[in-house]
Amino acid sequence: MSFKNIHSVYFLGIGGIGMSALARWFRKEGYAVAGYDKTPSPLTDELIAEGIEISFEDNSELLPKSFLAEKTKVLVVWTPAVPKDLQLLQFFQEEQFTLKKRSEVLGLLTENHYSIAVAGTHGKTTTSSMIAHIFKASGRSIVAFLGGITQNYQTNLVLHKQKGEPVMVVEADEFDRSFLRLNPNESVITSVDADHLDIYGDEDHLLDGFKEFIKKLKKKGRLYIQQNAAQKMGSEALPSKRLTIYGLRSEAIHADNIQARPGSFVFDFVSPKVSIKGLELFIPGFHNVENALVAISIALTNEIHPDQIREALSTFKGVRRRFEIHVNEGGKIFIDDYAHHPEEIRAFLSSVRAMFPTKYLTVVFQPHLFTRTRDFAPQFSESLSLADEVILLEIYPARELPISGVDSSLLLDGIQSQVKQVVEKRDLMGLLEARDPELLVTLGAGDIDRLVPAIAKWTRSRTNLNEA
Repeated sequence: MSFKNIHSVYFLGIGGIGMSALARWFRKEGYAVAGYDKTPSPLTDELIAEGIEISFEDNSELLPKSFLAEKTKVLVVWTPAVPKDLQLLQFFQEEQFTLKKRSEVLGLLTENHYSIAVAGTHGKTTTSSMIAHIFKASGRSIVAFLGGITQNYQTNLVLHKQKGEPVMVVEADEFDRSFLRLNPNESVITSVDADHLDIYGDEDHLLDGFKEFIKKLKKKGRLYIQQNAAQKMGSEALPSKRLTIYGLRSEAIHADNIQARPGSFVFDFVSPKVSIKGLELFIPGFHNVENALVAISIALTNEIHPDQIREALSTFKGVRRRFEIHVNEGGKIFIDDYAHHPEEIRAFLSSVRAMFPTKYLTVVFQPHLFTRTRDFAPQFSESLSLADEVILLEIYPARELPISGVDSSLLLDGIQSQVKQVVEKRDLMGLLEARDPELLVTLGAGDIDRLVPAIAKWTRSRTNLNEA
């Protein structure tokens, strides 16, 4: 399919983080763009402010008339997150519009561009954002479709056009096997920990999906894979040539002299050919150092100079809701993170402990999905036990219906922290005021983010009291 034959694009589920990045790209390329989403959000507010028409009613009569006049020139992009009985989806199907899943559209784009696809059960968004920033800051032509809002550019679409065709950076999402639509020149696999078992059934089938993803590399393509992921996949699944294995303790590409500071991590990049000493990354976390290793490796492969890489890393501000430090003053610290898998929580809390070893750590966690909570309950309890105090919100269901016997209290018995409880969202602020935590973190991929501004404001008010 050629996008040259269309003049308008309509998005079903336009408020999704991946969908909105595509919508922004089509608008910047000169297409008429509109869309539907179930509920308004800060992201849909931004899209509307950028000139994109959005409806929040599932009603085909509200579609822009211009989109109905020449339906052969209209592309409808949809996401599996929208229900199959959505009236708008059924209307477009019955009227025989051209419909493509978001993953299909990304696949078409990667076929026609030099592309870098970042896959993994966690680490995709920060790694792809870091790659995009290094390229842009170094003056390279780049377009990046991201799964989060970069703090440097306040958008999930990074577009920097210079001479020549841009390198395209995309997140390769394993959910619904979407990443098998892509045809990249360079692929990254950051992690292959068991997840999305509602889709794959078990860990072996998830690994099979990643093995198929590796096969989607274009001829003479290069694979970058994290050390533990490479071990899980097995050597027979990996290419014999153009393979880069990285990790904090990898024999090949690794980090030396890691120092955890209150607001940054300092480390040396070490590879068989190049060493770059004293790099400072202002998005903390051992896992982010590891993400930086592969971003640096890709930059070096694409002939970006080490001095440019050093400067770019020092100015990288991270991604919204990825180790986002909202308050660190007056004896009070508040950090928010998107972590919603046991391994993500373990990596995050281990890094927080390294940065603030003497602080009493309070965690507020909102589990995401009934199936994920059920499938990994012992692992969640173990990783959350790194905190001194754990406050659980009820499970955010997202696309799922409740499962009998599965709720947040399922995690309580296994959590080893001495103070632990489940609270309703409406009661959280009152509990925090009573506990007055010195080091507070909020974790989760649901709607816990709606609570973050109020928590940050309240925490700052406590710093003012301490300073007074």
